[in-house]
Amino acid sequence: MTQAIQKKLNDSPVARWSVLAIVSITMMCGYFITDVMAPLQSMLETNFGWDGGQYGLFTSSYGWFNVTLFMLIIGGIILDKKGMRFTGTLACGLMLIGCAVKYYAISPFFTMEGTLFGINKQVLIASLGYATFGVGVEIAGITVTKVIARWFKGKEIALAMGLQVAMARIGTALALSMSVRVAKYFNEISMPVLLGLILLCIGLIAYLVFCVMDRKLDASIEETKTEEEKTEEKEDGFRLRDIGFIVKNKGFWLIAILCVLFYSAVFPFLKYATSLMINKYGVEEDLAGIIPSLLPFGTILLTPIFGNIYDKIGKGATIMILGSFLLILVHACFALPLLNVWWFATVMMIILGIAFSLVPSAMWPSVPKIIPQKQLGTAYSMIFWVQNIGLSGVPLLIGIVLKEFCITGVRLNADGLEVTVYDYTLPMIIFTCFGILAVFVAFMLKAEDKKKGYGLEQPNIKKEVAETA
Repeated sequence: MTQAIQKKLNDSPVARWSVLAIVSITMMCGYFITDVMAPLQSMLETNFGWDGGQYGLFTSSYGWFNVTLFMLIIGGIILDKKGMRFTGTLACGLMLIGCAVKYYAISPFFTMEGTLFGINKQVLIASLGYATFGVGVEIAGITVTKVIARWFKGKEIALAMGLQVAMARIGTALALSMSVRVAKYFNEISMPVLLGLILLCIGLIAYLVFCVMDRKLDASIEETKTEEEKTEEKEDGFRLRDIGFIVKNKGFWLIAILCVLFYSAVFPFLKYATSLMINKYGVEEDLAGIIPSLLPFGTILLTPIFGNIYDKIGKGATIMILGSFLLILVHACFALPLLNVWWFATVMMIILGIAFSLVPSAMWPSVPKIIPQKQLGTAYSMIFWVQNIGLSGVPLLIGIVLKEFCITGVRLNADGLEVTVYDYTLPMIIFTCFGILAVFVAFMLKAEDKKKGYGLEQPNIKKEVAETA
């Protein structure tokens, strides 16, 4: 006799892919704001008198609250205790508040002058807004990752995570390619940030739509559970002592360290990439953001492709090793004093885009193979916390290095204003070192997988076998 199999809502391809599209819109809007001010470094210097150190302080503020106040870890615990709907909505609210504060700081409405705690008030207020936004967008990222892990468990999880990353990269690419043009079109440097604030409102609405669908998934799951399963679920919920299990897991730490090393060589680099194009490769200010925008545009196609390969073939640890090697190649070439022409920079940025597709496509779907589902939100939050140490510290380090060791003179921009000229050789060497360490850790992760049998080299998609009796 064949036993009837009850279907859950996420068994429907239309339902789960619709959820992916909805939450991806939210993350795309968030990542637009994350990088919206990266191409405006020169304009901040000429319009407001910011120097390299102040810009580095501002970019480092992204992780202030996440790192020092442990907001990411707290957010992960809230996620595992309160659920994805509550936590995601809270994160969207924090993004809106932070973006509004940042917009105010560089808008015509800002009138504060002088310093506070030795920091320019405008830089400080903008940084506090960015720090608040950073809490929101990072918790949103953790939440959306767990959403995908839940809705795509045993299915196309790496492909889904790859597509979500691709959508987020669209936000980054639009920010890098559009910010200067929008600011100049409206003759107002704060206009790109205002545009991002509007997009965040759209992202919040999209997430509320997801909340409705997720309630329906809960209802469909309840219908398929036996009384025994319901009892086990109540007894097997997340407990604070589960953090100890995560901390003692070597595979978790290898993923976390690889994450911080890899992303420290990419996201902080993007904050300075437009300036690199201007100073080393002689690209005009209006066009300099287009070359760095090729990186996220490239990942839009490649990340889902590599994710699909991981789903069907496996080789997750190998994919991470390959991506880390490409990271070394690109930053080493940027450091070398040769081929200082725009087309070479473009080729290197495309290769970096391939690396930026390889590692995340395998890294994020590998975490559920190492950490149980009930602890997944906290595990992701702890990885993001470690990552934020790099996202906060590295931009500050690069800003200090530029200010203290890399100023070579001044030049006139297209508007006839003096701007500082930087030599980016030393910063690129620093980024290359992160890549070398990332390769080393990726090999350690592959060895640990072989030892513990996590299945990182195995496909993600499980073949469904019909139940018979």
